[in-house]
Amino acid sequence: MRAAIVPSIHGKWQIKEVPTPKAGINEVLIKIKASGLCYTDVHITEGELPMPIEFPRTIGHEPVGEIVEVGQGVTSRQVGDRVGVPWLQTTCGRCEWCLRGKYIFCEKQIGTGIGSQGGHAEYMVADADSTMLLPKEISYEQAAPIFCAGYTVYSGLRHADPKPHEKIAIVGIGGLGHLGVQYSKACGFETIAVTHSNDKEDLCYKMGADLVVKNTEELKKAGGADVILATSNSNQAASEAISGLRPDGRVMIIGFDSKPIQVPPMILLNRARIMGSQQNSREYLYEALDYVAKGKVKVIAETFSLEEIGKAYEKVANGHVRFRAVIKN
Repeated sequence: MRAAIVPSIHGKWQIKEVPTPKAGINEVLIKIKASGLCYTDVHITEGELPMPIEFPRTIGHEPVGEIVEVGQGVTSRQVGDRVGVPWLQTTCGRCEWCLRGKYIFCEKQIGTGIGSQGGHAEYMVADADSTMLLPKEISYEQAAPIFCAGYTVYSGLRHADPKPHEKIAIVGIGGLGHLGVQYSKACGFETIAVTHSNDKEDLCYKMGADLVVKNTEELKKAGGADVILATSNSNQAASEAISGLRPDGRVMIIGFDSKPIQVPPMILLNRARIMGSQQNSREYLYEALDYVAKGKVKVIAETFSLEEIGKAYEKVANGHVRFRAVIKN
């Protein structure tokens, strides 16, 4: 089969012929139909994630496709199932966090494209129990980005626990943010998009935003927000957004940046909170997919062939993709 190989940290992606894997015990073999190329793939390639990763490696943690083989012991999946695979595949099952049901904190977790081979290939093996059945109404191209981008931003929204009548602001209308606007509106919240890009203003309104502002100062003049989803890969933007919080407000840090967040003194007076979020409860993935299946959320993506993955990677790394990149087989 063909697979995209990252040879080393800072390495140039290559398409190579490699052996097609077989499904082992409790595993399934998936023929990949689409695989989202996430900015986290850039962080992995550049060695910016705080976790050990062995190279060469096929990465990609937004894979969807059709099961073509089931391994011994698999009872919940069958050949022909349309599935996707999230970041988290398996955990140790023995540590405190696994026993508490908080699997994302397990130090021995195996992540898609990290502890196992990822989805930027023609075929991929995955733990059967980690796979999620796709709603029949959703296409592979629409489903793929939900397994990281959609799942992540929707988890952030849910983890913020917004209440009726609260206002949600999304800072950074990019790969995560354009979905955040739609999820917030689909959930029935007054939604504010924060973007300095004039060419995105009309699009934000079409996606459901009640108000579009250029910066935190304009957000404050509009009354501020109870929940701010900081979705860009810039902690400077996240730091600036804090001052736009209403009392008892929450800033959800969703985009990844290794630089520190600057916390203003007003957080004390406003009793505000800064919270991190990744892919939380499995039910959030179900809900995130369901909103897409019902037509309430639509992924805006550019599609590339596997042979074009180098071009796709460069566009994502340089911030030139609007808004997600999907590799289609």
